[in-house]
Amino acid sequence: MHGKQQGGNAGIMKTTSVRRKSQPRPEGMRREYRFDYKKARPNRFAAEMASGTVAVVLDPDVAEVFKSSESVNALLRSVISALPAGSKP
Repeated sequence: MHGKQQGGNAGIMKTTSVRRKSQPRPEGMRREYRFDYKKARPNRFAAEMASGTVAVVLDPDVAEVFKSSESVNALLRSVISALPAGSKP
């Protein structure tokens, strides 16, 4: 029996992917800056962020003093309450 195989074996065979040509990089763009979106995952912190929440990155020396968002917020609220009435939003 040469030629066609009997049964459904043709549907079982694995297909091979066709390699795509890589996109030309913009001048000065390093290879490590290419992002593979196939490996992307949803932001695991997104559910924790309420609407209107602002994320702020602290410098390392400041982060050593403030270990939680509550401590940062408490200090900022005390600074806001000490501001002159005309300078508050």
